[in-house]
Amino acid sequence: MSVVKINVVTMPEDKWARFEERFKGRAGAVESTPGFEWFELLRPVEGTDSYLVYTRWESEEAYQAWQSGQDFDRAHEGGGDTLAPAAERSQNHLWSYEVVESASPKGS
Repeated sequence: MSVVKINVVTMPEDKWARFEERFKGRAGAVESTPGFEWFELLRPVEGTDSYLVYTRWESEEAYQAWQSGQDFDRAHEGGGDTLAPAAERSQNHLWSYEVVESASPKGS
């Protein structure tokens, strides 16, 4: 069963452009990881200052293997330069979900 991890990163709006640039530099950082299925960076539109970093994995074990590996360390300790430094974000939460049902466009 696929699992979804949503990292909720809250920061002031004046830091958003830099945060997004850091994620552009992450291209390829997770895509070749066994069990990885999907990534999206979701920008807040209104009513919140929290970004959602959405990843989908084929299993909890696949996510845990990536999280305990060197690629995760590089991406989250500045080597991959992907996440905002602690001084730029006020909160960081990880939400975890199991995929119960999903759909795609017909013919996909």
